Amino acid sequence: MTEVEIVKMSSKGQLVVPNSIREEEGFEIGDRFVPVPIEEGVLFKRIKIPNVKIEFEKLAKELEHKFRKEKVTPRTVDEAVKWARRASS
Repeated sequence: MTEVEIVKMSSKGQLVVPNSIREEEGFEIGDRFVPVPIEEGVLFKRIKIPNVKIEFEKLAKELEHKFRKEKVTPRTVDEAVKWARRASS
């Protein structure tokens, strides 16, 4: 059985995850966790928050590729925007 380490809460409410657990779980600086109250205490679940800038750049590249494939020009887009504005008014 693995040795249990005791951690102490700081005056700022911070808990230190023992290094052995951080390494085993692959925790990195900046990782985000959601605290979930359970009957025996609190469970901390690591969550992944997507990097919006990276996701936007990926989407923009996909759109550019699709536009090139479909031969969509800036003029075509401009005309589509004008059509949509007229249709919504």
